[in-house]
Amino acid sequence: MGIITAIVKLSALSGNSNLRLCFSKEGPTSSRKLVKLLNCISLCEAGSRPKGGIVYLEDQEVAISLGGEQIGKNGKINLSNIPVVPIEFYNSSEKGILKQKDILVCKDGALTGKCCLVDYSFPVDEVMVNEHVYIIRSNNDYLQEFLFYVLRDEYTQFQIKDLAYRKKGQPGLNTEHLSLIKIPYFDVKEQESILLETAKYETQIIELANSKADPVKVINKVIGNSIGFNWEEFEKIKKEKTYPSSISKFANNIDCRMGIRFHNKAGRYLQNFLESKTNKRIKDFISEPIVLGKSVSPSDYDDAGEFFYIAMSNIKSWAFDPEDCKKVSEDYALSNVNKTVKKGDILLARSGEGTIGKVALIEAEDINGIFADFTQRIRLTGFDPLCAYYYFRSDFFQYLVYTHKKGLGNNTNIFPSQIKEFPIPDWDKDKQAEIVEAIKIQLDEQKQIDRQIEAKQQEINKIIEDAIRQK
Repeated sequence: MGIITAIVKLSALSGNSNLRLCFSKEGPTSSRKLVKLLNCISLCEAGSRPKGGIVYLEDQEVAISLGGEQIGKNGKINLSNIPVVPIEFYNSSEKGILKQKDILVCKDGALTGKCCLVDYSFPVDEVMVNEHVYIIRSNNDYLQEFLFYVLRDEYTQFQIKDLAYRKKGQPGLNTEHLSLIKIPYFDVKEQESILLETAKYETQIIELANSKADPVKVINKVIGNSIGFNWEEFEKIKKEKTYPSSISKFANNIDCRMGIRFHNKAGRYLQNFLESKTNKRIKDFISEPIVLGKSVSPSDYDDAGEFFYIAMSNIKSWAFDPEDCKKVSEDYALSNVNKTVKKGDILLARSGEGTIGKVALIEAEDINGIFADFTQRIRLTGFDPLCAYYYFRSDFFQYLVYTHKKGLGNNTNIFPSQIKEFPIPDWDKDKQAEIVEAIKIQLDEQKQIDRQIEAKQQEINKIIEDAIRQK
């Protein structure tokens, strides 16, 4: 691996409060007056979680606890999974209580710097953040929506990433880092004028987003129709909280617990239905043993490396995007050749509330990738990987994970020995192709809407970027 060099003026080092003698690309500039971020906000605080982590929504008396996973890439709240805490913990908390229009910033881990503006109708009124998220509220100098745009812009994001990654261990922000961040100054009238420009695009984005179908519902419908599953009946059963079972059922249950998850009637109903339709298990299609991922240390990362490190955070959106992955050294990769991926591999998150069970399909022909700890690699034979990926995304599979996972909060786990025993429909090659085609047609329609939303978002980004750079 070659050495990366850069010519730097000594005078340029005087403004670097966190100097390291290593190569770093030059950050974006602005000719505007700069002000300290902390001088523009009235509140910056993180929340917390009770000992043992989150609980389960069926417990009813709960509050929502937002983490980095609920901060969407699009700057919106993502509640595809709803982590919650006991209402008593929420009522006793003095920090981290959420209000509409709050800005959320992920403060540590692989998602550091990702932010969103809270504009969402939550299913309950009691909402807070956990210890991995900052709540930021502006003061009279900045309008909340405008400050959000400034925080998302590359000018600020460069500073956040530069500070967060200049430390040992996991990247992260603290109050000392925040005191070093500077943002361009805009008077309130300028902010109002710019927000008028962005508002029309935000309205169009909302209209497009509302026209989208949930991908999981698309997948559920196609797979459900193929095996004659009654989703309306299932939705009714999901609202029930007991599962009748004879004592004999407990005899061979080596993992017996009396918690609500064991008695989740919907999960058991779904599993019983699948078992009535097929005698096949995932193990019948596994070509080689399921392999668990490998952890990485900070010294193993290498920005100039050719091997992607596919972490749990990289498959939270049900897809693997190399641009979101950090890179590791060749030495690390070569010492973990049994943890590499190839086309057709399915990676499954095996731990963490809100993440466990999520999958990504490796679709590239040639890719240098090492999958991370808390993930597992599944290789199948005799089953189309894309069809299997859709099945794993469906509620059929996800409810099996929900019913069988062990532990609480972020310490929940699902193990290869459990995954192998899950039922899977015994579709022939033609049926698998038919299911894949039906799902792809509908999902491609949703991708077209996503592209339109992205185009509108780029228009907003350009307005903010031009204002900061004064173009």
